[in-house]
Amino acid sequence: MKPFTYERAADPKAAAAAAARVDGARFIAGGTNLLDLMKLQIETPAHLIDVNGLGLDTIEETEDGGLRIGALVRNTDLAADPRVRRDYGLLSRALLAGASGQLRNKATTAGNLLQRTRCAYFYDTNQPCNKRKPGSGCAAIGGYSRQHAVLGVSDACIATNPSDMVVAMRALDATIETMRPDGSNRSIPIADFHRLPGDTPHIETTLEPGELITAVTLPRPAGGKHIYRKVRDRASYAFALVSVGAILHEDGSGRVAVGGVAHKPWRVEAAEKALPRGAKAAAGELLAGATPTPDNAFKLTLVERTLAAVMSEAKG
Repeated sequence: MKPFTYERAADPKAAAAAAARVDGARFIAGGTNLLDLMKLQIETPAHLIDVNGLGLDTIEETEDGGLRIGALVRNTDLAADPRVRRDYGLLSRALLAGASGQLRNKATTAGNLLQRTRCAYFYDTNQPCNKRKPGSGCAAIGGYSRQHAVLGVSDACIATNPSDMVVAMRALDATIETMRPDGSNRSIPIADFHRLPGDTPHIETTLEPGELITAVTLPRPAGGKHIYRKVRDRASYAFALVSVGAILHEDGSGRVAVGGVAHKPWRVEAAEKALPRGAKAAAGELLAGATPTPDNAFKLTLVERTLAAVMSEAKG
């Protein structure tokens, strides 16, 4: 691990200002992803800003009947909150499908949003990776790509987003609240938060330099049946090959977001309009334009079958 300096921020504005002031600074809360990357020298921040004391660890009801989740709410606490379990069961189920109990006790809402890919080539510093070292190439393209993306890929990167939580947040139409270094606030719809790789896969979100996530807001409950199904190589502590988060209603309408297939949680309006026509029709819209490799072409069938299982479960 390379040397770094450290400070504890007094308030959100001070934290954002410090991140903008020091080149190569990073925020740290639970550190469940960042510290691993620092040990491997994939992340080499010159300065760490501890944000644990900022008081952003509460869950509050909003005036319009939704929930405002502080950036520092731990995954365990968020999944167990009675309001989340009652009205946003999809989110609770997705959180409990991720990582282990020990990690969920430390991991935060904002940190989960900012998880970096678990691509093996990203973690292997002997391999070229445009996400780790821009312009060096992508070893996954032409390499072993069973875990990799089939949608939204580019010639520079075929990595996937590893988060279970963001799949649920995408189906729930969450909004990310932030604070800029100048003290101004911004609200970013989760649909616009994560970027596709394009020519700059190392730029993973639309956050500006120094911009601090302060909360995630959920709109009023959507009703319906909330289901999260994660397909993986082993029953626990594994990232999704494919995951489906759905909110389904008795009339056949609903919302569907898919994980494990792209650089961001994947949701397509046309697929939701096709839900009443069945899983095959909806999956066809979800997977339009897919460009799988020979190693991961099975994901196309897996998405359809997982969606069918979710729809069957919703019907009882």
